[in-house]
Amino acid sequence: MRSYRELPLRYFELGTVLRHERSGVLHGLTRVRQFTQDDAHIICMPEQVESEILGVLDLVDEVMAIFGFDYEVELSTRPEKSIGTDAEWELATNALIGALKAKGLPYRICAGEGAFYGPKIDVKLTDALKRRWQCATIQCDFTLPERFDLTYVGPDGQRHRPAMLHRVILGSLERFLGVLIEHYAGAFPLWLAPVQAVILPITDRVHTYAREVAELLMAEGLRVEADFRPETLRYKIREAQLQKIPYMVVVGDREAETRTLSPRRRDGTELKGLKLEAFLARLKEESQIPSPTRNPQSARR
Repeated sequence: MRSYRELPLRYFELGTVLRHERSGVLHGLTRVRQFTQDDAHIICMPEQVESEILGVLDLVDEVMAIFGFDYEVELSTRPEKSIGTDAEWELATNALIGALKAKGLPYRICAGEGAFYGPKIDVKLTDALKRRWQCATIQCDFTLPERFDLTYVGPDGQRHRPAMLHRVILGSLERFLGVLIEHYAGAFPLWLAPVQAVILPITDRVHTYAREVAELLMAEGLRVEADFRPETLRYKIREAQLQKIPYMVVVGDREAETRTLSPRRRDGTELKGLKLEAFLARLKEESQIPSPTRNPQSARR
């Protein structure tokens, strides 16, 4: 037994989805046969639907701002073959439109392309090459509350049927990672880079200092590697550039003697004679996750 005072209820899962795609349409990470969705299911009163949709749109805006994505919005309406009453479809469609208007988001209507159980909002990411990718989705569902006989006790003491929303923000995690890699062409900002800096000692004589630098940076939670292979410095720098590591930290006799570093940025910019503490502070500042400044309002989840 649930009371209207307990609504909305929001359940979240990372759910594995299996889809028997034909071999000809499989494509890297963007279309696979098994993927994981950041799925949530929101059970609410009909009058709460619009505010819950607005909260999800706020979250989409916050997340996409962090990753640096622009996006477009599509509204898919009732298809020819559908379930549910006209009143339910009108309520759900108006709630989606009301939330989009409240956010000031322009949208394109895809007539008749909704799911058979309800209308939906689709968010299409735009990557650096201006390609559009389907990721976030907000769907209204009339089927599950009916089939599971979900009810809540309203303020009038009677039982009522709740509404249900399904939403994903990233969508398929595999597809989102694929789009993210394409968007940055592998040259991730420091906070996203798998390896944030690589230490490159020039000679065996400075290995002790190079290890000390690497251990200090790793102790601060930074993702750092050290390359002690007997290869030339030119070879090591070239390899790190191909891997698009943000910082290559050259350590030679002069750096070991003065306890400084000579970091080289991925774009070729050199920062010679930098104090270890100054470099550490620089890395820690750049490795902070960006604040989602695009939406001034606090996101409602």
